Amino acid sequence: MSLPELVRTTLDDESVAARVDLGGEDLLLVTPTRTLVYRAEGLLSDESIEEYPHDAEYVGVEEGRRKATITLDYGLDGERTFTVPTARLDQVLHPVLAGVLNARGITDSGETIKRTFRFSELTIVITSARLVRHIGSAVWDEEYDEYHYDDVTDLDFEEGSVATSVVLTVGDRQERFKTPNDQARALREALVDAVCAYHGVDDVDALRAATTTTAEDDVEEEDADTAEDTVSFGDGPEPLGTSVPDADESDSSPANADAESETTDEPAPDRDGFGTSGFESAGVVDDPAVAEELAALRKAVEEQNEQLERQQQTIQQLIEELRRRG
Repeated sequence: MSLPELVRTTLDDESVAARVDLGGEDLLLVTPTRTLVYRAEGLLSDESIEEYPHDAEYVGVEEGRRKATITLDYGLDGERTFTVPTARLDQVLHPVLAGVLNARGITDSGETIKRTFRFSELTIVITSARLVRHIGSAVWDEEYDEYHYDDVTDLDFEEGSVATSVVLTVGDRQERFKTPNDQARALREALVDAVCAYHGVDDVDALRAATTTTAEDDVEEEDADTAEDTVSFGDGPEPLGTSVPDADESDSSPANADAESETTDEPAPDRDGFGTSGFESAGVVDDPAVAEELAALRKAVEEQNEQLERQQQTIQQLIEELRRRG
């Protein structure tokens, strides 16, 4: 369908992401950067077009019986409003809100806004990569929550007499919100389809299995890293031989000095097989300080072994619990 000349001129080759007929010849067009509201010439008014940039900090809606007013607040630059037929409000709000979320950097390039739901003071936006939730009288402002599907490991829906609770498992916590029963099915289908498509699975059961398997793999990798890290003894006792006092240095009495002068010309026999390698045999150690050091080393080794055993038991218990959940 062709566009009025005024609209084509204003677009200036910018692509149109959405088009909504507002009745008569009036149009609303959404581009990547702005919303255009075109009013056709009438008996009491001339043809006109208004532009509303998407870099708004606030989106509000007031519904009347016949007309609905959409407000875009630009902070220090003030706010601007436009009206649409109440019957077309949902068709208008969805692409406008998608443009604002993209312009504010909340959604990424190429990310698709699947569905928008408004329940009194709760707004839910389902995209191809995340769920955005806003609570308050505004449809959206900068006080919002988002849950990326990367972190969603389970979905559940608890039906009540009036409303249905939507339960998202995000990491190690659960996030809940309620939707009226008359719209619960639509929201459920949209959310399940989006999350499962993101993870490449067919249904919620497959999602649970996939995320459980991933969690087990992560645990096993972390356990392997932990086991490698705990082998080190840190700054514990030094290895044997490095702190054994030199017998020649420990006794410097004159008598021994004389004895050395009768023997220094003769090479010492290689009784221990170390030769001239620079290492010495530990031999039999009678020094109390060395014995105490050996005991401390033995105690450190025993404590490390006990700690490794406790960690292994904890790891096995965690893996078993994860398997039971799957």
